[in-house]
Amino acid sequence: MRKLQMVDLKSQYEKIKETVDSSIQEILENTTYINGPHVHAFQKNLETYLGVKHVIPCANGTDALQIAMMGLDLKPGDEVITADFTFAATVEVVGLLQLTPVLVDVEMDTMNISIEALKKAITPKTKAIVPVHLFGRAANMDAIMQIAKEHNLYVIEDNAQAIGANYTHADGSKTKAGVIGHVAATSFFPSKNLGCYGDGGAIFTNDDALAHRIRGIVNHGMYERYHHDVIGVNSRLDSIQAAVLDAKLPFLDTYSAARRLAAFNYNKAFENNPNLGTPAFDMEGDDHVFHQYVMRVTNGQRDALLAHLQAAGIPCAIYYPIPLHSQKAYADTRYKEEDFPVTNQLVKEVIALPMHTELDEEQITFITSTINTFLNA
Repeated sequence: MRKLQMVDLKSQYEKIKETVDSSIQEILENTTYINGPHVHAFQKNLETYLGVKHVIPCANGTDALQIAMMGLDLKPGDEVITADFTFAATVEVVGLLQLTPVLVDVEMDTMNISIEALKKAITPKTKAIVPVHLFGRAANMDAIMQIAKEHNLYVIEDNAQAIGANYTHADGSKTKAGVIGHVAATSFFPSKNLGCYGDGGAIFTNDDALAHRIRGIVNHGMYERYHHDVIGVNSRLDSIQAAVLDAKLPFLDTYSAARRLAAFNYNKAFENNPNLGTPAFDMEGDDHVFHQYVMRVTNGQRDALLAHLQAAGIPCAIYYPIPLHSQKAYADTRYKEEDFPVTNQLVKEVIALPMHTELDEEQITFITSTINTFLNA
């Protein structure tokens, strides 16, 4: 059996090695390291793939979120609602811009933002909603966009974990996650479904005026060299990372299909285990791209299972062990524990198993049999 890894980037690279290596060599020879042809080519190709008017590359996913909020000209004290159960970057940028984060609970079945909790959190100071498409599954965007319309709010999609996923609307039509709200941010961190070989990110929008503003923000506020029209930052995707991403982009749907197949095989192996709550999804659908395979251990043995898997040489992780409302940096007297029943349960039960495009049947059988044996299923 091949060595188990949480993410197998080397095997993925070997399949696109010739394209990646030749593109990088071309950049080295032409010295077009910043804003070169490879960046513009990737931008256009990603716009076509997503069906969005504007992709603005930047340095990383956290910058992408911050720049999206800067582009909307949110003011200090404006309230931004987001999910309590997610990585800190989502709320980190809210604090950096002196906005007011408002954390709400999530849904048990999807682990995405709770629509009912979202509705209750809206106040006259609310200006934006940041739905996180957690672990590769799009949040309930029809409901979120309707709420935003009713209250005149911006929607900033955190699409760091769900690039390539489709969202199926109530009428049966499909739209790529990340192009439904007013603006979206994504990350190209190496372990992402579309990852580069360093840091990278991008902002998506169909709003021409917003795209123009954001293009200035990412480049020191300049549209013309040494003319600073808006307050900006230095956040650009370099050419080498763009070349890697452009080599991977044609395979993104294939990568997503491989992840869904791995998730299907995990679920099938665990279907008779009463101690596990596995992620529900339609194998024939494309609404979940499984950036992570996260299940719940419901019998109180999560930590014991974690230790057992680690001892057996099976990589695993807990996403996420501490709710944002319990983090020292984001603690607030406004938050009551009874407002977060689902999040508080999830942090005690969730465990993530290896998930990547190169997982094979032998590896999955070993992982699942080890878990089922430990849990006596």
